[in-house]
Amino acid sequence: MTQISPDLPIIGFAAWSGTGKTTLLEQLIPELTGRGLRLAVLKHAHHDFDLDQPGKDSWRLRKAGASQVLIASSRRHAHLTETPQGEAPLGELLAKLDRRALDLILVEGFKHDPIPKIALHRAALGKPLPEVRPEDLLAVASDVPLELTVPLLPLNEVAAIADFIEAHLAAPTRAESGCDALSPAFLSVEQARERILKALTPHPRQQTLPLAQCLGRVLAASLTSPVNVPPHANSAMDGYGLCGTDLACGQWRLMGEVLAGHPSSLQLAPGEAVRIMTGAPLPAGVDTVVMREQAIEEAGMVRFTAPLKRGQNVRQAGEDLAAGAIAIPAATRLGAPELGLAASLGYPELTVLAPLRVALFSTGDEVQAPGESLRPGAIYDSNRFTLRALIERAGAEVVDLGILPDNQAMMESVLQQAAAECDLVLSSGGVSVGNADYIRDALEKLGAVAFWRIQMRPGRPLAFGKLGETPFFGLPGNPVAAVVCFLQFVLPALHALEGRNWQPWRLMARALEPMRSRPGRSEFLRGIAEQDANGQLQVRTTGPQGSGILSSLSRANCLIEILPSQPGIRTGEAVWIHPLQGLLG
Repeated sequence: MTQISPDLPIIGFAAWSGTGKTTLLEQLIPELTGRGLRLAVLKHAHHDFDLDQPGKDSWRLRKAGASQVLIASSRRHAHLTETPQGEAPLGELLAKLDRRALDLILVEGFKHDPIPKIALHRAALGKPLPEVRPEDLLAVASDVPLELTVPLLPLNEVAAIADFIEAHLAAPTRAESGCDALSPAFLSVEQARERILKALTPHPRQQTLPLAQCLGRVLAASLTSPVNVPPHANSAMDGYGLCGTDLACGQWRLMGEVLAGHPSSLQLAPGEAVRIMTGAPLPAGVDTVVMREQAIEEAGMVRFTAPLKRGQNVRQAGEDLAAGAIAIPAATRLGAPELGLAASLGYPELTVLAPLRVALFSTGDEVQAPGESLRPGAIYDSNRFTLRALIERAGAEVVDLGILPDNQAMMESVLQQAAAECDLVLSSGGVSVGNADYIRDALEKLGAVAFWRIQMRPGRPLAFGKLGETPFFGLPGNPVAAVVCFLQFVLPALHALEGRNWQPWRLMARALEPMRSRPGRSEFLRGIAEQDANGQLQVRTTGPQGSGILSSLSRANCLIEILPSQPGIRTGEAVWIHPLQGLLG
């Protein structure tokens, strides 16, 4: 099957009532799923509807006043939400779908929303084509010939419509198919990230370090357990050990005491018990422990005040880890829990990846280092310090090349040396479309670097490629745009170079204010998220969102992501946020 971009396309179907939209979709869905596509369908209803059955428990609970009911079974779950304020907008509904498990969303209705659409026409209805914005119209499926400027599909041939949809998903955009160097490809955030990650290979350099020096390093190979953890069956708490076949006995004779770290040679007989401490190995014949608070000890005997269950309060040998099992997978960034686990297994040192080395520089004669007297028309270099902190926070080492002047020969020499000595080269500035900066000529001479326009804001211009075999990123010069591009593209690349998978950390929050966006692009706003009195996340922007307003980023604790399918966010709507905790410093 044709490989589908993870950008998750959306195709709507627009038609007059009676044309047969639902019937067509009912036939089209099995045709597309049979070709390997994972689908979701969003249907608009012009009337009241109820998915619940009157008299059922969930129906009764909703009728009792619950504004939301989540019904779950072993086969499916459904979230029923009352909307007395009116129907939810398309963008909010789309945001509720688990996009990671889908290749395509089909939408029935919502004909006025700005999404790509196939219009349906049935001559017998005697009506014109449904009203669809020309820029949204992909094709028309009709049962009679029509004069059109878009493809005409046979309305009653489901396979032909499926062929068109599959071809549409696989086709590059008009901008991507162009070869004009001054009009580079328009890519979605997901498409750009996918291309970047496919081009990267993990670096192989390793080193062995004492355990105390491994914090934040990446494990080179999976760490296996040389022993069972715990090594023997032991008590999970302070109490009394006894035999589980002897639970009907009303009281037990105490035969001694077992302490942690001191195995006992006791062999318990029926009717006998032993005091035992947390972590102490179980003596022979003991398989059940009763906690001290449930025991009454008198004259060398003990009885219990709670029901007994065989095997309670016992940790079995190998219950945590069996000998030979993987304790810490390869490519794990080692934190406090992992170091403690390695120590508990007896490892005094670990083999880890050598830190990535990232060459970093700024470009332009107009850029000056802080501390110098600012020349007319010049600006201080903030990006290099921001990016350096982000790189180091990600666990890599920075090779700071400073500010490179607009001198092509010098730039070529520095880039060539950086590519030979580092795992990644990163610059900011000089990548806007149409720029005549020397860096473009130097990059074209030394490697294969593409200049892209990303369908996002801020951070539209991006350069990516390789200098020899070393990856290169050219980030925008605007400070906030440079940070957003780093988080969306460079940070995943650093993970990939260490052999680690990267996944965005996203949470859902309610908007406290309206937020504008342009359909078709990802919008990243600086935001402040907090919990309300009910523990629900809510978010507002930091104010003006210009890509040069670095102070707004210092106030933010998240990025607000408005999806390409969302024309904007209204107050109270759900919106994705990316927490910045742990990423910026």
